[in-house]
Amino acid sequence: MNNFEFYNPVRIVFGKGEISALKGLVPKDKKVMLTYGGGSIKKNGVYDQVKEALQGVDVIEFGGIEPNPHYETLMKAIEIVQKEKVDFLLAVGGGSVLDGTKFIAAGALWPGEDPWEILTGKTDFPLLKALPLGSVLTLPATGSEMNGNSVVTRVETQEKLAFGSPLVMPQFSILDPTVVFSLPDRQVANGVVDAFVHVMEQYLTYPVDAPIQDRFAESILTTLIEEGPKVLANRNDYNTAANFMWAATMALNGLIGAGVPQDWATHAIGHEITAFHGVDHARTLAVVLPGLMHIKRSNKKDKILQYGARVWNITEGTEDERIDQIISATVKFFESVGIKTRLSDYDIDASFITKVKTRFLHRGMVGIGEHGDISPDQVAEILEHQL
Repeated sequence: MNNFEFYNPVRIVFGKGEISALKGLVPKDKKVMLTYGGGSIKKNGVYDQVKEALQGVDVIEFGGIEPNPHYETLMKAIEIVQKEKVDFLLAVGGGSVLDGTKFIAAGALWPGEDPWEILTGKTDFPLLKALPLGSVLTLPATGSEMNGNSVVTRVETQEKLAFGSPLVMPQFSILDPTVVFSLPDRQVANGVVDAFVHVMEQYLTYPVDAPIQDRFAESILTTLIEEGPKVLANRNDYNTAANFMWAATMALNGLIGAGVPQDWATHAIGHEITAFHGVDHARTLAVVLPGLMHIKRSNKKDKILQYGARVWNITEGTEDERIDQIISATVKFFESVGIKTRLSDYDIDASFITKVKTRFLHRGMVGIGEHGDISPDQVAEILEHQL
């Protein structure tokens, strides 16, 4: 096991009816900005519950944060935060709302010329402060409710970049599984696959004799395989919804990644599919991961075979035959929840691959993955395999 430092101060309040706990969590002496997305919280009752809990608090609202939150939209929120002297943010939504709110929290206090510098890293200023925030989760998927990660899309330049800092970890997150009841199939399927690939990015690397992390990761994968289809089949089963929600949170709160190598190449490549073509984040991951498993099968052999044996019970055949079966089982799972796994399924042709390769070269991303050995040429191979 590698050396590590694990820190996660996020208070989780989990269960039915717990949105009312906001009364004791949101500071009453602060000016609060309530952030949300397209307005689904006003249809499913979450908005009313939040407003009820915030009675007596000075609240302004900012809605319209997009899936894959847009820098252009978030800059409008930052302007309002600064003008209105907001000093606490409450994100009510899924991962995109949380990610966007984290950028608002950091950007509102950014001393540089443009908060986009937080994402590019091309700045002389370190990120030293951010507004405090809390969250009410409405869509299990990203784990953003219990980490300091944020991903933002800049429409103007067709870029999708990420940053991470403990400064933007929520002070608290409320997880009420009943919010799952009103989610459409597409969002549930995306959430299952997003969480699944988050685990794979931290697990499917190479062995470092870390059985606790491995077993935790495998348990989350197995839970998603078992509970994902059940949530899709019966949205009103509370226990299934609760298991799905907690699995998604545990998939990316730092615990299973402590002391083990991490990959994140699938995300780096997938972000470009979203940036250029607007494909849902989870669907880009489902496209890239099988290709990456195939192209990097030699480097990842030990963990692929372990994953296959422990999660899919695939133990018969040569190593290459088993790896083929394991990749196939992974693809079948994604497709069983309604997620397609080929670029052509999203009307993307080979010309896109050249754009991605060029962008990676331009950014100096000449070696990604846990070994730093996935070159722009191999990124192209991965995508070509998934045409």
